[in-house]
Amino acid sequence: MFMAIPFPDIAPEIFSIELGSITFALRWYAMGYLVGIAIGWWIIARALSFPELWRNAPPMTRAQLEDFATWVILGIIIGGRLGSVIFYRPDYFFANPWDIPKIWLGGMSFHGGFLGVILVTWLYCRRHKLLTASVADLLAIAAPIGIGLVRVANFINAELWGRPTDAPWGVIFPGEYAQHCPGWDAAIGACARHPSQLYEALLEGAVLAIVLLYLAFRRGWLKTPGRLTGLFFLGYGLSRFVVEFFRQADAQFITPDNPWGHVVRVGDLGITMGQTLTLPMIAIGIVTLIWARRRTHE
Repeated sequence: MFMAIPFPDIAPEIFSIELGSITFALRWYAMGYLVGIAIGWWIIARALSFPELWRNAPPMTRAQLEDFATWVILGIIIGGRLGSVIFYRPDYFFANPWDIPKIWLGGMSFHGGFLGVILVTWLYCRRHKLLTASVADLLAIAAPIGIGLVRVANFINAELWGRPTDAPWGVIFPGEYAQHCPGWDAAIGACARHPSQLYEALLEGAVLAIVLLYLAFRRGWLKTPGRLTGLFFLGYGLSRFVVEFFRQADAQFITPDNPWGHVVRVGDLGITMGQTLTLPMIAIGIVTLIWARRRTHE
């Protein structure tokens, strides 16, 4: 007997306020970013308040952290939006450039936001003469919780769902496109899909957060600049690469002869855009871990 989980009746908007013809709404997606940034800021502030966690001294002051937070928020928003434009829908946005700033309509790329944070971190550390590797370690332990919350918001929005499945934990996502499952036997019921957003929330969010926070606060990894950063790169990259096997590829990459949406193909095998973008992260993670280890022994 086919079993599946009906999609929960949760509105994408937490609440909305109408002022004349304009409607202002607070969405779960935005709340995920806001709460994630707030918790991340608190984690970093806690790490800075314990000098014994560091080899010499914390890499920045509380005042610098408050200033740096503004830079990070801008890096996330601008980088995330430009990443979505360039990586996923360049043809549309280059034809409709006035839609690029409309982030309230959706469309943020994690990899783009990640690159934006890397850039602003490098610029901020260069400007204030801070140890970049140690500042990056702070971001590494702060990021996973926010990532997990945003993935939960993706689930609530019924977006970025997974491939069709007959597993009992499959979710029946609403919408014509979600229910368009070629080859699915409609006689056994509605098309259920992997809740890949929750897989990502678990691996990229909860598991990665627990590991990094334990190593930072209990095992002294903050004393080795770059070590936590390398593990974050590696852990996120591997988690995302694995989940991509269960996640539905973006529609623009799916064709009748390429149903899995592979962007790199060798015969019947291939990898998706999400997996392609994680390969550099995995490589950078390994290289950074080796670099941090060698610096420790110098």
